Order: sequence, then structure tokens, then C-alpha cells
Amino acid sequence: MRIGVSFPTTEIGNNPAEIRAFAQGVEDFGFDYLTCIDHVIQKAQPEANDWRAYYTLDNAFHEVLVMFGFLAAVTKKIELATAILILPQRPTVLVAKQLAEIDILSEGRLRVGVGIGWNAVEFDALGQNFRTRARRIEEQVILMRKLWSEKLVTFDGEFDQIRESGINPHPVQQPIPIWFGAFVEPAIQRAGRIADGLLLNPRATPTDQGPEHIRMLRDAATAAGRDPLSLGIDATIYTHGRGKNAIRDDFEAWRELGATHITVRTMTAGYTSAKQHLEALEEARAAIG
Repeated sequence: MRIGVSFPTTEIGNNPAEIRAFAQGVEDFGFDYLTCIDHVIQKAQPEANDWRAYYTLDNAFHEVLVMFGFLAAVTKKIELATAILILPQRPTVLVAKQLAEIDILSEGRLRVGVGIGWNAVEFDALGQNFRTRARRIEEQVILMRKLWSEKLVTFDGEFDQIRESGINPHPVQQPIPIWFGAFVEPAIQRAGRIADGLLLNPRATPTDQGPEHIRMLRDAATAAGRDPLSLGIDATIYTHGRGKNAIRDDFEAWRELGATHITVRTMTAGYTSAKQHLEALEEARAAIG
């Protein structure tokens, strides 16, 4: 099982030295990967009185692809994983080029987690259609994989058209792994059909949502003629308010359910420095063993 960390994008500030210290500290602790969430624009007031209330203009969200270009240069071996990149709000060919570049700069250390998003405000601001995002993401995945592996691409899709063109350079990985972040049944089934793995809802637990979502993924993979056990599963464990025993118990429970990746998340604790986050992560790493 691989153990990673969620980059605390809203609770680390804007000092490049702090960002570098966090990433290098995580790598030094022996974590396998570092994830980062994606939001481009936020409103001053929350969209809803639920978990989305956290995603307001009061919280800084570092641009994930630019961030990974920086982190590729200041780390040596840790995997960089978007978790998740809201793919349908971005131009497909451009993001394929950007991801290929990150894979090159990191020497093949990129994992791409994508999702359809929930905030129409971002789609409107970026000139994309919120209502077609589910259909579009499937087409985008097909096109990105072709652009990463073929010299010349001809593609006649609903949303993108390309004639005998390609990107250069290609990524190190052929192709870059694509995982889906999915919280509801149709999206989880989509992951089972075409993704390399599933990033579970970070609020899911080994007793609530987690088992059912894993079942949905595996059923969809089987129905699509794929080996369900070949797909990765990434679950989240929060550290805030949790002791070592609780963290260890969750880790073992996720292992029993078949999770291949565990992401440790220190956000929501109100930390403001890399040092505080790293201290919490060091304790969590010791608890997991």
C-alpha cells in the first residue's frame, strides 16, 4: 500500500520557501506521493451550507499545474498527483500538453486525478459548459491518452476536433495514469469503465460510503470486461482531532477493504505553517508504521 499526503493548499500561505519546505519534508518522511486539489475562482460567499462552504474567496487555492512544475524541481522521488483536476473546465489539448510537461520535469512522477467538478461559477468564468461536463470528460480522457502516445492525432469528437496534429514532447509515462475522483454512482461507474483508479470521496470512511463506493467501482469494471482488482483505490484519513489509535484503525480498515493508496490530510486543523503540518504528518506516519 502506498501512503501519501494532501498538500494543504488553503492552510500553508504563499511563501515559496514554506511550500518547498513542506514538500521536501513530506519526501524526507518517506511518504510516497503528494496530492493537490484544484479550484481556479471562488465567490466571497459559499455556494451551499455544507462542505462546499469551505471553498470561498477567503481560502487560497494554489494553481495545481503551476505548483507541480515548481514541486517537480524541488523534490526528487515523490509522486505528484492532482486530486482532483477539474478537467472539463479546461481546454483538452492545452491541459494534455501541460500534464505531459509536468511528467517530463518530474521524470515520470505524475498521476492525474480528474473529476467533473460541482461549481458552475468556475465553468462560466473559464468559458466552458457546466451541463455537458460528464460527457466531455470521457471524451477528454480518450483524446489526452492519444495525444500522449501518438505522433499525429486525428480526432473528431463532440467537443474537440484535431486533424493530423500532435504534441511534442510526449510524457515519460506512456500513458500517464488517469484516476477519477468520484462521489456519486454514475461518476464511480465511469471510473470503473475507463479510469486507472478511483480517488474516493475524502469524507468517506471505512464504514460510511467507502465500502459501497468500492463495490460500485468493481461492479462497473467487471461489467466493462476489466479486472476490478487492477484498479487503484485512494482513500483519505484526516489527522485533525484524531489520535494515533484512530488513525491506525482507519488505515487497517481501508487496507481490509482493498485500498491501494492512503492519503493523509492535515487540512481543517487550522495550521498556518509548514512546520505545524509536518509535525502532524510525522505523528500520523509513526501511527501507520
